[in-house]
Amino acid sequence: MLVLPMYVALGAPSVALPTIGRALGVPFGATAWILAAWSLTSALAMPVAGRLMGRWNPFQVLVTGVIALVGGSALAGVAPTLPVVIIGRLSGGAGAGATVIAVFAAATALPGRERTRTLGIIAVASATASGSGTLLGGAVTAWLGWRAALAVPVVALPLLLAALPSRRALTRTTGGSGAPFDIVGAAVLSVLAGSVIILLQAHSVGLPAAVIVVVAAAGALAAAELWRRVRKTPDGFVPRRVVTTRGFPATGLIGGTVYSGYYGVLFLAPSLIEQATGGGALEAGLLLVPAAACSVLTGRLIGALTGRVTGWQLSAGLAAVTVAGVLVVAAFTGPIPVIIGTALTVCGFAGAQAVLVGLATDLVATDDRDTAQGLLNFMNALGGGIGPAAVAGLSGIVPVPAALALLAALPLCGLVVSVTRRPGA
Repeated sequence: MLVLPMYVALGAPSVALPTIGRALGVPFGATAWILAAWSLTSALAMPVAGRLMGRWNPFQVLVTGVIALVGGSALAGVAPTLPVVIIGRLSGGAGAGATVIAVFAAATALPGRERTRTLGIIAVASATASGSGTLLGGAVTAWLGWRAALAVPVVALPLLLAALPSRRALTRTTGGSGAPFDIVGAAVLSVLAGSVIILLQAHSVGLPAAVIVVVAAAGALAAAELWRRVRKTPDGFVPRRVVTTRGFPATGLIGGTVYSGYYGVLFLAPSLIEQATGGGALEAGLLLVPAAACSVLTGRLIGALTGRVTGWQLSAGLAAVTVAGVLVVAAFTGPIPVIIGTALTVCGFAGAQAVLVGLATDLVATDDRDTAQGLLNFMNALGGGIGPAAVAGLSGIVPVPAALALLAALPLCGLVVSVTRRPGA
């Protein structure tokens, strides 16, 4: 239940973006920051939360995350300008990232098939919420206004009560190392991730050349420092023993590219449907409901295939489905191709979340599972931020179909990696 508001927070605003742009007097491309900001801080909060599991129990992380989520969403809902909306989304995204990691911490502590089944349930819930968020966002935008669509995640606060009966499971000790928290490592990773998102958005928001140069330099310096710290500080914020585990970098790259394809399509799909039908946010949300429903079928299929095929084979299939979905939206016009393409990317997103988290926790030592899932979800969510940022940035330079075709190159890379870089059966 608690993952539902996290992912509704991505789907619901996506359908309201054209309305938000008109209401705040900003270009449509600039509204991509509403999705990208959430994905960025959600990504950054995940490895932080994973590292904090060594000191806090998952329930403490969960409560902290929900408070930040609710506060940020409330701020975004009352914000008078786009920058204030983005500040609220940054705070809400950080809370969402911490909450998701706490939920995954409880799930990955389960044994074998029970863990796989639970991760599948979470994946279905998150993908359904993300896709159905377009319907909820359309209805809320049409009846209550776009501000209510941004404030939807506030419902996480009463939902927190649903976690109280499970508090004992969420207060287990994780066996963390107790090493000092690497603040510098966390800051370096944050600067690197933020610079990537900002540079992709630079054209769509009209950043001055001097600002672009500064951001690019900061990103390059952060990348160099991160590389140095991984080599020189084995137990730092990004532990060397985790990121050098055979198969772990490939797992993160696959997840990030699949997420980028899904969120890139989710960013554009409502506006493409509105243009094709002449309808509004509510009509676009209704038409995207069948795409959201595909997540349920994906969850059942993943559960049926578990044990019959390897996780790497499943990840290859999910990346291929995502590539196909992005290309369908790019190549064909009209609402039906948009719905079909979105449905395919929903399948890739829902399946990847369940399969890759299970893979990552199997690759590393038990004591490193929380850290590994935090870093994996960071890479996934960063990909989710890169998708809409890349599409928004490219759409100002090339036609939308060409921008989507270029976006398809990302999940295609994930497909190639899943085939060539897997550590074994």
